[in-house]
Amino acid sequence: MEKYLLAGGLACAVAGAYSDVRSGRIPNRMTYGALLAGLAARFFVSGWTGVLEGILATLICGGVFLVFFMLGGMGAGDVKLMAAIGCWAGIRQGLITMLATAIAGGLLAVGYMVFYHRASRTIHNMGSLLRFHLTSGLRSHPEINLKSPDAVKIPYAVAIAMGTVYSMGLLLLRR
Repeated sequence: MEKYLLAGGLACAVAGAYSDVRSGRIPNRMTYGALLAGLAARFFVSGWTGVLEGILATLICGGVFLVFFMLGGMGAGDVKLMAAIGCWAGIRQGLITMLATAIAGGLLAVGYMVFYHRASRTIHNMGSLLRFHLTSGLRSHPEINLKSPDAVKIPYAVAIAMGTVYSMGLLLLRR
């Protein structure tokens, strides 16, 4: 039965990536619908214990991504998408999926950096961000964030989908 949960998480990730690439947005109806469907699926697979695990995984996965949103590094749709995928994945698989997503996001960022010829600018910005956060704490940088007109916006749902397909897809194939 767990394979249905994994398949649901994969479907959420792919749909979110498609929407993000196509329109630069991940609609609330998609993320909230995926979250509610995940909770319902967990109830049918594992009862209230499954629902509780889904809620905890949602809070963990969404909470980790919320930090990056608050720092100005990603959009709210990415946070809600990862939270919904966490609901389908569960706590353990959600953590693995976040790690795989971080690796995929790093690879995607390097690809964008090379494609847009922004290597030196990116390295400079990383140093500026590090200095800023060390002196000012964890808050959004006033200039280096997604609202900056110079920002190269990466559809991070693609990285989320890559990490989800890798971590959950491999697990699904093994079952």
